[in-house]
Amino acid sequence: RLPWYERHVQPCVAELLGTALFIFIGCLSVLEDPGGAGRLQPALAHGLALGVTVAVLGDISGGHFNPAVSLAVWLVGGLHMTMLIPYWLSQLCGGMIGAGLAKAVAPSERFGNASGGAFGGITADGQVPGALVGEMVLSSFLLLVVCMGAVNRRTRTPLAPLCIGLTVTADILAGGGVSGACMNPARAFGPALVANYWDYHWVYWVGPMGAALLVGVLVR
Repeated sequence: RLPWYERHVQPCVAELLGTALFIFIGCLSVLEDPGGAGRLQPALAHGLALGVTVAVLGDISGGHFNPAVSLAVWLVGGLHMTMLIPYWLSQLCGGMIGAGLAKAVAPSERFGNASGGAFGGITADGQVPGALVGEMVLSSFLLLVVCMGAVNRRTRTPLAPLCIGLTVTADILAGGGVSGACMNPARAFGPALVANYWDYHWVYWVGPMGAALLVGVLVR
């Protein structure tokens, strides 16, 4: 039996570290986008950063770095209930740290122009239904890949980190113009808190968390 700190402390530290690094890279990719790359630069940065962090930290914590992923993994039996809230807290704190580091290294005018990397694609109430459905579908795709590629014993594969990273890249390329393709409440919360930008922020919680419930039921 592993010592308590390897069962409880180390996974939370890994989630904190991995989420901070992932969101730092993600925010910088938005803040430093030269404009000509469009959605390609954020898509590649988010996908590559997530795939690498899952590969190097996955054996410690499972490599969630996303409250919606933790919820879905718990629903399918891949995470003990007592670790769900600590994982969420670690991920949200990691999101704040990553967004804070991005603010510290980025020029202030770029940070202000991009709202700190927070999601600002929704500008009117009429966009909310489409953005909400988009977040749910895009998140469902990501969560299905996580649950079936990394958790389910019959279908999991050593290529899960690559598959997860490619899924994030594909989702951002396809759905970035619909909702911003967040798929991660921690990715939305950290930059929103640091930049104090909360417009339609709830969409980026309801969409991914609703998708986690849907995928949990589907896999079960």
